[in-house]
Amino acid sequence: MTNDRLCAFDWRAGVLTPGPCFYADRDGMDAFARFVDGATGARAYLVADLVEEDFARCLLPHVRGRAGRNLVERRLSHAYRDTPFRHADIQDRDSEGRRDDHVLFSALTNAAMVQPWVAVMEQNKVPLAGLYSAAHLSAQLVRRMGVAQDHLLLIAEQGGGLRQSYFQGPYLKFSRLTVLAAHDDVVDATASETAKMRQFLTSTRLLGRGEMLHVVVLAPVERVQALEQRCEDDPELAFHFIDIDSACARLKLAGEVDTAEQLLLGLLGRDAPASQYPPGAACRFYQIWRARLALNCASGAIAFVGGLWLLASVWGGVRDGQEATRLTAEAAQLDARYRAIMASLPPTPARSANMKAAVRLDGLLAATAPAPAPLVALVSRSLERAPAIRLLALDWQVRQPPPAQPGLDAGVFKQSDGATEPIPASVVGLPGAPGQVLRIDGEVEFGPSDYRAILDSVNQFALDMASNPGVAVHIVEAPVDVRQSVKLSGKTDSGDTAAAKPRFAINVTWKP
Repeated sequence: MTNDRLCAFDWRAGVLTPGPCFYADRDGMDAFARFVDGATGARAYLVADLVEEDFARCLLPHVRGRAGRNLVERRLSHAYRDTPFRHADIQDRDSEGRRDDHVLFSALTNAAMVQPWVAVMEQNKVPLAGLYSAAHLSAQLVRRMGVAQDHLLLIAEQGGGLRQSYFQGPYLKFSRLTVLAAHDDVVDATASETAKMRQFLTSTRLLGRGEMLHVVVLAPVERVQALEQRCEDDPELAFHFIDIDSACARLKLAGEVDTAEQLLLGLLGRDAPASQYPPGAACRFYQIWRARLALNCASGAIAFVGGLWLLASVWGGVRDGQEATRLTAEAAQLDARYRAIMASLPPTPARSANMKAAVRLDGLLAATAPAPAPLVALVSRSLERAPAIRLLALDWQVRQPPPAQPGLDAGVFKQSDGATEPIPASVVGLPGAPGQVLRIDGEVEFGPSDYRAILDSVNQFALDMASNPGVAVHIVEAPVDVRQSVKLSGKTDSGDTAAAKPRFAINVTWKP
């Protein structure tokens, strides 16, 4: 977009193709409206190459976060309050002092040059991805071509005229556009505008006296020789001429590129940055386009995953069906072998179901039938920790189940004819292991007069047994009766050693 017209270019498959141009009048606007009518599926990038673009350098305190953004926005709106198209580029920082930020403010000062084109795209619901400046895009051109210098002046003939952009390193500091009349010679204009720009940079102290200014001129191949003859170097000025074809090869752009503005558009199409100037409400259709694209991609991903899952399920079903067929055939073969083996055996009085139940019952009895070994093992471990106790006798019993009716013997059941019935199934371990009771009779090998040690030894043994899971201990007979109602009697210094050893009895109840 220039001051007097807008030219359309089509970017498709990495190739830039020129399209029609529309003049900034009523007929041109109507033609542009017809051109973009129905182009809601295509993204639009609007590049402004206008004379009415202002640049200002500013030093701002280095502030991060929301406060820093608010500070920049206040200074930017104060500097360009008459236009919504303004941009701030935080470039670098001072190396000394409080290290302020170097910020470049820029704005399209004549908003009336931009708003009609944007309004037409908004009316036709064209997804406007961003509004860009040709001067700011030239910074990307300098970086990609690798021609950055401490002081660089980039000159290129574009659609709006002769664009001159000044860079310090990779950062744009100033740019201006000189409109050329139809009779102006581009070669002479390049030489004269370079001298004017050099004088301006020196007067604004962007370029110090004695510092070298490198001038890079982008021009068609047929104009390079004339420029080399007209533009001469001096001790503080060095010209570098790059033809459009060489620049296109450096940037690896496909297709036919004839002008410097097409170089910028090719870079924009290949790697578009964020919008430099806010396009306003027209960008909402681009947001809708992005949302639609995201939903389509998500739907495609879901459909792809669903297709994979369906294929996996079908394949799993086929494989499971084959496995089921194989197992069915194998089961039929085993069943046939079983019937053949059973047919060859003599008849038995017991049915196979009863035999199977008997085998299961035997296994259950082997797992849950009561046995004294586990409980005796617990007693053995406790005796190892009580060396003063000597075992005299063990009496092991299985706890009888509670009687089914009051007055009925829980251990033995009798029939009417006097015959004895088998004991209940719960006693032999069905359906679960029954409780067990073990009576321990022992004696303590302490001196007969050391009553405290005797009692402590027996109590410690009882506590050690009770610490096992499911074990309850009851001292039936203590080695020394210390009840208040019992009278202590006897002699502590009796000469009979065997009679002097105190005895005790303990009941141990265990529920496996």
